[in-house]
Amino acid sequence: MTGRPEDPMTVMRANADRDIDDALLRAAEALPPGAPVILMSHGLRYSPSIPAHCPHSHILSPRKPRCGPSWPLALGFRGEPTEGLAIAFGWEARCRLRVAYGRAEDAGRTMGHLAARLSEAAERPVAMIGHSLGGRVALQAAATATPGAVGRVVLLNAAEFRDTADAAVATPAGRRAEFLNVTSRENDPFDFALEAMLSGGRRRALGFGLERSRANWVDLQIDDAATLDALADLGFPTERGARRLSHWTSYRRGGLFDFYRAAMCYPWALPLGLLRHHLPVRPEPRWARLWSAPGAMARA
Repeated sequence: MTGRPEDPMTVMRANADRDIDDALLRAAEALPPGAPVILMSHGLRYSPSIPAHCPHSHILSPRKPRCGPSWPLALGFRGEPTEGLAIAFGWEARCRLRVAYGRAEDAGRTMGHLAARLSEAAERPVAMIGHSLGGRVALQAAATATPGAVGRVVLLNAAEFRDTADAAVATPAGRRAEFLNVTSRENDPFDFALEAMLSGGRRRALGFGLERSRANWVDLQIDDAATLDALADLGFPTERGARRLSHWTSYRRGGLFDFYRAAMCYPWALPLGLLRHHLPVRPEPRWARLWSAPGAMARA
């Protein structure tokens, strides 16, 4: 399924339980030089088979949904061929967390195969962006794709463990990709729940990045005043203010998608070394948001 006839052809659909549509590969082959290919993956509670919960009608829709942002619109995909190609990747995630966590690995392998085919057709690396368990999907896709097929991967409060992520980055394909791990202390309760429910507290989530530093990995805490100062210095002014708890501000905070698009579509303009130079060295400690006033960051 590639979408409705009235949808802009710069935004197309793919689902984990379906074969790759030849129309996707033809669209990738027809892209002008330099135009990006971006794969987008959603998280828990979405299901392409249930209309009321279909991600293609919500955050991955090419039109403004009734609630929340449209990722394709926020990334600048409105129908012009020079914008590139955005592909909304759907998978069955309307189930219990443990079941969805397992399904995300399988969906990631499928998306990795799709990324390899798209990269071959377009003759350029494919970028990826995923939220929550969609970040796990993207990590598995980057690890299982053909080496060199995946370029930048943007993880939005990824629901994944440090050790699993490190193993994905260490694969031949993972070593050829670059990762921006977008985190927040607002997400600490969700990281803690992932650790408690799926590992009994024995493993740590990605809220603080990998256990070891890697040259192709950068962490970005988007509810930290110093981080937002750095983004503003780089030309990406971003909405201020923080909440005590939120799993969704990594794609709801105003201004962030301008940075995501630049990071994925023009990686040469935002090399990881430049980001490291501007960003804070260490994140804030866990639970820092619970112990501070909600407006503290805005005042800072």
